[in-house]
Amino acid sequence: MLTLRPDLPGNRPLRILCLGAHADDLEIGCGGTIMHLVRSRPVECTWVVLSGTPERHAEARAGAEAVTAGAVGRSVRLEQFRDGFFPAVWSELKECFEGLKSVQPDLVLTHRRDDRHQDHRTVAELTWNTWRDHVILEYEIPKYEGDLGHPSLYVPLDRDLVDRKVEILLASFGTQRSRHWFDADTFRALMRLRGLECASPSGYAEAFHAPKVVLA
Repeated sequence: MLTLRPDLPGNRPLRILCLGAHADDLEIGCGGTIMHLVRSRPVECTWVVLSGTPERHAEARAGAEAVTAGAVGRSVRLEQFRDGFFPAVWSELKECFEGLKSVQPDLVLTHRRDDRHQDHRTVAELTWNTWRDHVILEYEIPKYEGDLGHPSLYVPLDRDLVDRKVEILLASFGTQRSRHWFDADTFRALMRLRGLECASPSGYAEAFHAPKVVLA
């Protein structure tokens, strides 16, 4: 198997743009990967959550700060678009995305275009509409609709990062603990399955859909 490693121009941090429709999306979908990157190299992270009440915003900030601890730069942006209604406010969301172009990311982490949640799909579509010459990886969110697909890119995770990801989710998002799916078993199960698929040494991994990758 050929292992691909990020190669950056010049001596500067890796700039990551993290896009989530709701508080906890990023932590669930790619929290382990972000912590792995922060551990591996200097990282500047722009963390954007596009919806939320004041209570959910507080949770989102706590989760972002925990996941990106150790980054050389961090910016957390919390928007207030209405949960569940993203397709109805496409123009306003597009303006928000245009304002993020100044980040000039090396890597964009976003939702899947095939996600069955309408907010997730809208964020994914706007991501591809806004950044056309960037590495974009689409993370996955387990949910009632059962829309998990066949990912094409895997990030093996050490067990301590798996444990830390689960710890952050359970500690940061108190409003979600009553949901039947929001528990350690769910989060570990998906990472264990993806770890099996990529023969991760630890047995755990996060997986992404990478619709367009240029190999120079």
